[in-house]
Amino acid sequence: MFRRKLQALDYPNPNNFTTDDESKFRLFVVWLEDQKIRHYKIEERAKLRKTEAPEWDSAFNEYLQDLGCPIKSHDRNAVTEWLLGYAVRLVYGDNVSKYKEASYNLETKEKPQIQSANPLDNMDFDSPDFKAGVMSLATMLNIPPHIDHRIVLKAISLLITERLSKQGLQAKDKTVDPGITMDSIDLGFEAPDYISTEAAKILRLLHIKELRELQSQINQAIVAVQAITANPKTDQRLGKVGR
Repeated sequence: MFRRKLQALDYPNPNNFTTDDESKFRLFVVWLEDQKIRHYKIEERAKLRKTEAPEWDSAFNEYLQDLGCPIKSHDRNAVTEWLLGYAVRLVYGDNVSKYKEASYNLETKEKPQIQSANPLDNMDFDSPDFKAGVMSLATMLNIPPHIDHRIVLKAISLLITERLSKQGLQAKDKTVDPGITMDSIDLGFEAPDYISTEAAKILRLLHIKELRELQSQINQAIVAVQAITANPKTDQRLGKVGR
């Protein structure tokens, strides 16, 4: 879990490092202080370098306090992650211009072009030809125009999905009532003009459709309840024989 940071810090043999090995962990702490962190003066590192000494844990706790580490020493994985992050920040701070230049070269490097097999990935959805095609299709489907051709395209997609797809055509054959038409709708009031009248009729038709869907759901619920009550299950454990 620490391999990438260890490699970035040029730690020797990072693939074999583990916090479960106490000896390796102590040597890692000494190496990190000597090579990257260098918080102590050389003569002040003597306690840490005595990795076999019984008082090494005390020296390590003192070292963490001097660094300002907020993690307790017994949580070796968390402490190791914090120490590595601290060391990486120090190394970066000592070579800011070097790493910025490397990052800039990486960003400006020519990226490989990925060829997609999907023709839609290479289509310009804002080209005049595409907009003209959308408006032409909308005219064929009697969809009102809009200033944003994307909204028109979404309306076309919804219409095709609901009305012209295989499922939409099958549903239409089952639900359409030829007796209800725009001309046969009685609003019950007079609209001020033709456009308002047609809009009101459309709203009335939508309302009728919603009522029919609600009635269908109610019927399905009634059938389900009747199926349960018509075939009740008897729990014989509740019965009694004799007194």
